[in-house]
Amino acid sequence: MLVTSVVQRDVPIYREWVAQLNGSVNAQISPKVSGYIISRNYREGYFVTKGQILFEIDPRPLRASLDQAQATVAGAVANLGNSKLNVARDTPLAKEKAIAQSQLDNEVQAMKANQAALDAALAEQQTAELNLAWTKVRSPIDGIAGVAAAQIGDLVSSSSVLTKVSQLDPIRAYFSISESDYLSIAPQLSMIVHGEAGSAALEATEAQFIQANGLPFSSLGRFVLVGREVNNTTGTIQFATEFQNKGALLRPGGFGRVRIRIGTAKDALLIPQRAVNEVQGEYQVVVLSGDNKAEFRSVEVGERSGGDWIITKGLELNERVVVEGFQRLRNGMPVSAKPYTAAVADAS
Repeated sequence: MLVTSVVQRDVPIYREWVAQLNGSVNAQISPKVSGYIISRNYREGYFVTKGQILFEIDPRPLRASLDQAQATVAGAVANLGNSKLNVARDTPLAKEKAIAQSQLDNEVQAMKANQAALDAALAEQQTAELNLAWTKVRSPIDGIAGVAAAQIGDLVSSSSVLTKVSQLDPIRAYFSISESDYLSIAPQLSMIVHGEAGSAALEATEAQFIQANGLPFSSLGRFVLVGREVNNTTGTIQFATEFQNKGALLRPGGFGRVRIRIGTAKDALLIPQRAVNEVQGEYQVVVLSGDNKAEFRSVEVGERSGGDWIITKGLELNERVVVEGFQRLRNGMPVSAKPYTAAVADAS
């Protein structure tokens, strides 16, 4: 039988929650004008820069609209120029009573109407220029562009979604804590979420992202979001942590676990997890007496720390417990004890 002693030390306490990744900024790319797509100018799944052209829409109808708007402006300019000439010519004549004042008044009003018509034509021209420029659909951010949802030849409108672009450095991991779980660790989280330092303490709290393959991500993260309320449908509170993600190794939609240190257990009593046996919701260990006889004992457990388990009740410092082979023991049986080490256990 492999046997080890109960040890005592300060243990950092961690909690983990299932999390899903998403970009820190996510832009849904939709055209501002309707038309047929004539080109796609990016590689799906690759990096794009802010202002880069992603799609082009057939510009010919909108260019024709611009030409028409420019012609309207030219006509309005000519009309306004003619009315200004009339007012300039007839103003001194009206003063000399050579023409009726009402004629000059009509010409002044006509000039104002032509000025308004020119202003409207210029606005129409500006709209036409914008519409023509919007035939080139650009990325509003630096990020990774997704798969194209529209192909060359498709008719699209402002309600169409062409693709998505996500800023992945940094990337966010969103996770939700149940209300009961939150309340159970509220004292430990109080300095993080509700401490005197407020959001500064929250942002200073480091988080680790455990990837789907079980390996920790290389960079540590920080809190960027704490939900203000418990969701009345799911009974959870949403949190988000943000991680530097150079090279875009982590991608939106990926799952993992966020691991956060919530405190330290002072002078905790520890034994290997392998020494604890769960029987019908209760935890038991086999303790060796001074004469090396087995004694089954119920214990209360706390948090896990690596391969060890904190024992909150039922054991004393330096007591010896059986780590392997306790399934073959009965109360009072003599035990041939050998020292337990993790290396020996793994080799066996």
